[in-house]
Amino acid sequence: MNKEISAYGIDAIDKPLASECESTSNEPQTIDATAQQNDADEYLYLIGQPTLKQFIHFVRDRAVKPEGSGDLTEEWQAANTVVRVLEKDEAGIADNPAIDPISPDNELLLEFLKNPLVRNSFNTVPTEVAYVNLNEMVVYQHHIDLTFVQQLERRLKPSMSEADIFRFCLPNERPLPPAKWSRLHKDTYVFVSPSNDLRFLGVMPLEGKHVQGYPHPGNLVGLVGLAVGFGSNFLNAIYAEGRLILNNGSHRAYALREMDITRVPCIVQHVSSREELNVLACTAVTNAPNFFLKEPRPMMLKDYFDPRLRKILPVHRRTRQVTVKFEIDDGFVPAL
Repeated sequence: MNKEISAYGIDAIDKPLASECESTSNEPQTIDATAQQNDADEYLYLIGQPTLKQFIHFVRDRAVKPEGSGDLTEEWQAANTVVRVLEKDEAGIADNPAIDPISPDNELLLEFLKNPLVRNSFNTVPTEVAYVNLNEMVVYQHHIDLTFVQQLERRLKPSMSEADIFRFCLPNERPLPPAKWSRLHKDTYVFVSPSNDLRFLGVMPLEGKHVQGYPHPGNLVGLVGLAVGFGSNFLNAIYAEGRLILNNGSHRAYALREMDITRVPCIVQHVSSREELNVLACTAVTNAPNFFLKEPRPMMLKDYFDPRLRKILPVHRRTRQVTVKFEIDDGFVPAL
């Protein structure tokens, strides 16, 4: 049962779609005219803690000029040595992060809660809008698109007000990335966008009254909508077992942290069981929950900024494609 949303917080939130969790980025990426002059983006990849196999596969599959596996192994092993030291020196660093709820009469919060995407997208577990510390956040995403981060940073000012930061993290309105779609076959449609945020949004049962300004092909009984588009794109995190896992908004978090802004507003989903975690979290987290929730020193957002734990490399630019197919099967069955 959905719960009401008020200025005191949002009483829940749905699981991000698999495509959102597993894409290169959870941000609504767009490619500007300058970036289009090249066919590569600059990426940052965390090394030393994601597995060596994952690191080698990423470089081999995505890098413009992939290095040999021997060099990559040596680089990863050096970073892994640093990780082992941090596991001792910073054990417990992710435990019990500060979560500072925003006052229910805050004008920025009241404005934000009017957004229908907030009410419709976040309604599964107890949730609040609160200030958190980026340095205390656990991350699951191995890589960051630095080319896109540069585009985000153009929207940031050297001295940002509380309102500026709030609307950057929790935008009430945002321009949609470019996208095109067309019919490929009679039962197949293809959607493409430079944004990794493009995804299948789910099935929508509709009635004729929901379709206005389009001629109906007959006397409708019902409509099945196969929705494709972009997610809500709010900075949000899951709070589970005393830890805060960044769930969406990695690139905005990176851009702010690079400007030494660490206290940011965030939608925080409070998870009380592993079952709820399985509903809300991404595959990377649900496949290895103990690493993110029980290891003394998991991957942290601040690791993106440690030169010992990252590799920066140009990767081939890719276009996101979502293909939707449907099947019709009609016939007769014996009458009752």
